[in-house]
Amino acid sequence: MRFDSSGGYRTLDSWVLASIAQLATHRFCKKFLTRDLDPTGRQYDQMTQAARSGKANLVEGSARSATSKETEMKLTDVARASLAELQSDYETWLLRQNLVPWHRDSPEARAVFAVRLDHPDYGNDFLHDSCAHILAQQKKFAQWLDSENPAIIANALLIILTRAIRTLMRQMETQRETFAARGGFREKLTAIRVDARARQENAPACPECGAPMKRRQAQTGPNAGHPFWGCTAYPACKTIRPIPDKQPLPSPSSP
Repeated sequence: MRFDSSGGYRTLDSWVLASIAQLATHRFCKKFLTRDLDPTGRQYDQMTQAARSGKANLVEGSARSATSKETEMKLTDVARASLAELQSDYETWLLRQNLVPWHRDSPEARAVFAVRLDHPDYGNDFLHDSCAHILAQQKKFAQWLDSENPAIIANALLIILTRAIRTLMRQMETQRETFAARGGFREKLTAIRVDARARQENAPACPECGAPMKRRQAQTGPNAGHPFWGCTAYPACKTIRPIPDKQPLPSPSSP
């Protein structure tokens, strides 16, 4: 499984699987959400929007990765939640037909889980080549997704969505590790500003975590109005130090 968080979303297995799910969902809804099952068209809108959100948030998260790893993680989680919502819709559709999803150990389910995606081999036209890649990977699931039996399509999509969600969860773990190690442009810029302010104030380093401290002022209690050094990592670190003016130290709840 590939879940590179560097911004090349077109190479991600999660993006390919989400794209396949979106295309198949549009066909499924157009063909099988009849007036009897969806008289107002609301279910059609909800399912197609959830499918779109799963893919679109991956794209936006990748675009934001250069400036904020935190935002990238949040958007990836939105994509995961959207695909989970779509998965629930297919489950509900089967239940409304008095059917249950395939057992994970059934031959049908094993066959869909066993389909392997090809490694993308793009040339100098990412748009053209990545779209061709999606269609090629979609054909690997054609015996299920092109079926005239909607229950087979719904079951196959449940598994495709499960695979996409699992890949996204591992992708998010990679993003968290990257964020913890390096952060993104916005996080680095914030750290630079905090450090610059601390140097201007001649602030000490936090004796507990090493982060720069910042000059603060107690707002309440008996020490109200008195300055002190507070750790810039607050609330993760609540360490405080007195300003060398002999004023009493405020309580830890003051920052």
